[in-house]
Amino acid sequence: MSESSAEAAAAVASATAAAGNWRRATGIAGVAIGVVAAGAAAGVAIERLTVGRGMRMKARLVLDSAGPYGTLRGTPGKAYADDGTELYYEVDDIDPDAVPTLAPRRRRLFGRKAPAPVTVVFSHGYCLSQDSWHFQRAALRGVVRTVHWDQRSHGRSGRGVAQTQDGVPVSIDQLGRDLKAVIDAAAPQGPIVLVGHSMGGMTIMALADQYPELIRDRVVATALVGTSSGRLGEVNFGLPVAGVNAVRRVLPGVLKALGQQAALVERGRRATADLFAGIIKRYSFASREVDPAVARFAERMIEGTPIDVVAEFYPAFTDHDKTGALDCFTDMPVLVLAGVSDLVTPSEHSEAIADLLPDAELVLVPDAGHLVMLEHPEVVTDRLADLLTRAGAVPAGATVSGYGSTSSTARPG
Repeated sequence: MSESSAEAAAAVASATAAAGNWRRATGIAGVAIGVVAAGAAAGVAIERLTVGRGMRMKARLVLDSAGPYGTLRGTPGKAYADDGTELYYEVDDIDPDAVPTLAPRRRRLFGRKAPAPVTVVFSHGYCLSQDSWHFQRAALRGVVRTVHWDQRSHGRSGRGVAQTQDGVPVSIDQLGRDLKAVIDAAAPQGPIVLVGHSMGGMTIMALADQYPELIRDRVVATALVGTSSGRLGEVNFGLPVAGVNAVRRVLPGVLKALGQQAALVERGRRATADLFAGIIKRYSFASREVDPAVARFAERMIEGTPIDVVAEFYPAFTDHDKTGALDCFTDMPVLVLAGVSDLVTPSEHSEAIADLLPDAELVLVPDAGHLVMLEHPEVVTDRLADLLTRAGAVPAGATVSGYGSTSSTARPG
């Protein structure tokens, strides 16, 4: 190992060890502004007693250059929302060599030669991108056709036209229409499985609310991960009652003001990277054993969301209520999954969804926060693979693997 590599490795190890006593955590940057700044600042102050700023910066640079997460790419495509916003998506097609050939007896058992061609459409959460599904994408690559897309103003998609040109507030209903545009472009025919995390799950509910016939005629299974059908205004984000009430009163106005000074705020975010890293960790992960490269990967996605986008989207969550749309999913296999320690969309919200879908599989993952698909990818991928098998999207003999591990001693497979 070269001297520079050894120094970089030491930097990562030192930063990781210093942060080892922190609770790992979240991904809603809108909530991050001022919500737990005092607690996060205290954690950063403790770290600074043992790790110099230069060492922490060097560790981040090493993780950025070496991190393998979010590097999977597919065939690119573009869809256009009803207001003209350009929506970027990628398609991973089936690899015939990855799907086993069923023996004649098995063909008779299943009643057909092969599963119906199914497209699995993944929708990501607030302040993330399609890359947040890295592990699940790696596991399913080639086994089933998948579509990964970036929500408007996130990732590689264009800024919302209605927001930038007409000043129209973002709504979850708009996101549902965006998903319809992506489906029309990337999967115009055949059965569909819908998979959504957090805001992505809300997007799926908004799609169902506005296009129930699409759900009835084409959707064969649905997975709702770390999401909510409503009442998000009651979430306390792990704060005392007095603190969360104060935050609810001032946060929308603060975010709006920050969004109007985006350039200045972005410079401030870079200058206070340590503080933001502490906040992100608190609300993304619950486990102490998350791979530092995964934690940094989550930070990069969240840091990459402009503050004016954070401000635009945040008010939409308070208005979100799609409980009635859940009726559309009663006659299909449904997976409802959440981290027990999720502070952003608490697991009680997933339990409430499951109560309204009594035939759904409810999975509550211990020692998991909001980004459960990155924190415990093996659990999420396993249950998702089972859902796809039950829906006939993949044959029972298919091998779904390669999701790797996020423990601090492992590297992705």
